[in-house]
Amino acid sequence: MVSELIINSRPHEVRVALVENGVVLELHIERKTGQELTGNIYRGRVVRVLPGMQAAFVDIGFDRTAFLYVSDVHKDFVGLEQMIFPISVNDGNPLVEEQDELKPNALTGTFFNIEDLLHEGEDIMVQVAKEPIGTKGARLTSHISLPGRHLVLMPTVNHIGVSRRIEDTEERERLRNIIAELRPGEFGFIARTVSEGADRDKLKSEMDFLLKLWANIKEKMAKLTSPGLLHRDLNVSLRSVRDLFTREVDRLIIDSEEEHKNIMEFIETFAPRLKYSVELYKGVDPIFDTYGVEMEISRALEKKIWLKSGGYIVIEQTEAMTAIDVNTGSYVGARNVEETILKTNLEAVKEIAYQLRLRNIGGLIVIDFIDMEKKANQDRVFMTLKDALTKDKAKTYVLRMSELGLIEMTRKRTKENLNRLMSEPCSYCEGRGTLKSKKTICYEIFRDLEREAGSSMEGANLFVRVNPQIDHVLKDEEQQSIVDMEKRINRPIIIIAKEEFHLEQYEINSE
Repeated sequence: MVSELIINSRPHEVRVALVENGVVLELHIERKTGQELTGNIYRGRVVRVLPGMQAAFVDIGFDRTAFLYVSDVHKDFVGLEQMIFPISVNDGNPLVEEQDELKPNALTGTFFNIEDLLHEGEDIMVQVAKEPIGTKGARLTSHISLPGRHLVLMPTVNHIGVSRRIEDTEERERLRNIIAELRPGEFGFIARTVSEGADRDKLKSEMDFLLKLWANIKEKMAKLTSPGLLHRDLNVSLRSVRDLFTREVDRLIIDSEEEHKNIMEFIETFAPRLKYSVELYKGVDPIFDTYGVEMEISRALEKKIWLKSGGYIVIEQTEAMTAIDVNTGSYVGARNVEETILKTNLEAVKEIAYQLRLRNIGGLIVIDFIDMEKKANQDRVFMTLKDALTKDKAKTYVLRMSELGLIEMTRKRTKENLNRLMSEPCSYCEGRGTLKSKKTICYEIFRDLEREAGSSMEGANLFVRVNPQIDHVLKDEEQQSIVDMEKRINRPIIIIAKEEFHLEQYEINSE
């Protein structure tokens, strides 16, 4: 199994693809808009506390305020550490899958309201957990986390964790003991997947680096007097090296000399053994073309995805949810209908899990599988979907198939999905996804002609300027309707084709 990290770096945009055996598993795109926020730490100012929502709006120096839920508030005073809210550590960060389940010290019956914790005008340190998505502002947390190559520092949480991907019990215990021995006070640390096998000196060196970084951030917080940036996270290239370039990845290929140099410096500091696995791409063709990534990106923007059997799925995204429809298409099977349907549904399951991850689709997702009569087959599709989603870093929750053949699931939103990042609503259909039919437009024109005839000078010619396609329908299929209209309104109607007109655009005036 060959696994590669392909990086296409340009001044205006950086794209990172994790490719396994020629299949793009993950795609990360960062455009130079100056708004790449996730992981950044800010001095924020509370501008509004909302008791009804148990949240607060916080100014971090941008036009749009960010929001902070009560469960993400950390305060340093006696007793508050006993609160029972679940701790959100860098929610939405690629580190999430690395973590043990963090369990705060719970004191049954203890509860804190947002108005007890924050007040308007208060300055607090916050970290961006989620990028602004659509019309929503960025989501914040005051439980800061600073990820390194081997460790994650959590200065507000007294916790020692080990990545769930490290399965060896002795290795997990070894890492816990080293961290417990090295960490000062009650700082929280998580050993990341790549820390497996790392020696004590390497872990201590990174721990010292992260603690020094935290001290610098606190110093900036004390000096800054208004909302602003305290710490900027790594760019997408270096984040990919930090978070994705593990032992399972055979090599990293990048097409920018400048970024190649930056990556080599980073690796020399944090993972020198990986420097021989980094390659500067010097091919003539664009790097994403060479490795087949560009084709997958184009495919990820299509609504209809064909399956190898001849079936297909349709992905429709709306503001509230994503609907996925499974169809047999041209696949007719070899034995019976139930077997044909089952095979199509099982093939669709794998493609759906892949597309959700590739497109970064989050929120509520409803999948309409082809109806199956046998309960055993329904359960098989459900379990196959759950199994396919285990490789997904984003948290998912799946309900069993309903009597209507629907599976409802949720997938945690971490950033803007690929479709919204790379496309925008159609300026012609204004996001409807469809245009009015030619017949509908013709009949609208007829109604407007009657209105115009009643308000204009009697006997004057009525000029109708339309798109050439509408011109053809009016003069061909609707010719008799035009003749009847002229008799009814007692006016000559002159139709003129205008090449520059949109299909639904037309003008009526009298002369």
